[in-house]
Amino acid sequence: MSILPGRDWWAGLPPAAGAAVMAAGIISVGLHMTGYEVVSLIALGVAGVLWLVLAADFTARLLADRGRFRAEADTPAALTAVAATTVIGTRLSLLGWQTTAVVLLSVAAAIWPGLLYNVVRHWRYRMPGAAFLGCVATQGLAVLAAVLAAACRQDWLARAALAAFCLGLVLYVAAFLRFDLREVVGGAGDHWVAGGALSISALAGSKLTASSVWTGSAHSTLRTVTLVVLALSLVWYVVLLTAELRHPRPRYDIRRWATVFPLGMTATACLSVAEPAGIAWLSPLGEFLLWIAVAAWLLTFAALVASHVTAHRTTRRAVRRPPGPGTMDR
Repeated sequence: MSILPGRDWWAGLPPAAGAAVMAAGIISVGLHMTGYEVVSLIALGVAGVLWLVLAADFTARLLADRGRFRAEADTPAALTAVAATTVIGTRLSLLGWQTTAVVLLSVAAAIWPGLLYNVVRHWRYRMPGAAFLGCVATQGLAVLAAVLAAACRQDWLARAALAAFCLGLVLYVAAFLRFDLREVVGGAGDHWVAGGALSISALAGSKLTASSVWTGSAHSTLRTVTLVVLALSLVWYVVLLTAELRHPRPRYDIRRWATVFPLGMTATACLSVAEPAGIAWLSPLGEFLLWIAVAAWLLTFAALVASHVTAHRTTRRAVRRPPGPGTMDR
């Protein structure tokens, strides 16, 4: 019996698996920004393969298993499909693949309204960190639109990015009012999205601040809001890291990929805000935090492999276990 998953292993992946694409994608962006291009491209390759697998699964469920698709589309984790697509699109735009990035923005923008509506209408109080994925998905659209606006010189995209940025902040506040703060000390990993949502908001704000579309008071306001949001995300980082150290949760859970993504996003936000905000020390801080995110990615991947090997060994023992007394007489 092989320890590798079966031929149709991808059919059992939950929507939360999209966080693995987001994690690899944003780390690729951060590595590109710090000059580690080869490693960045490797991370992009991992993210791209995972995205293709999940896109195939998404499509298969839509066409062949509508019941399961509708059930999963109501959960916040479904919005990782939008966020993951925008992260991949952003990295491809930085690579110069503007046409592909535009296609990915169109795909993300097309599926975003329906998924967001389904998720928001099922919101309740005392929700886990996945509640912030509405903000993350919306700000992902803002980031990609702002990046493409600069690359393609399309001012209307910059204005669309600003609208998404503002809506994302509103969605963050709405999610925070429903977030169960007990998740900070007991969450399985997605509680980190509470900080990661602010980090991607700061990243979107940095791209808007760097745009020539905004001048005068509009530019100053964007810069101030971006810095405030980044500061709040760093506060969340300290709070969540302290809680992890005081209340360790070493067991692997697929929601741990939703921890790696905010780690990478906070690092990337610091790197991106540094230049347009004129705060040089954010760059070394961002690079330091980036390597923490890379280490977290490797540890999470190792935990995934270890959990799979353990499950495989347990299955083999169960298969090889001899029948109990009297079994053959029945």
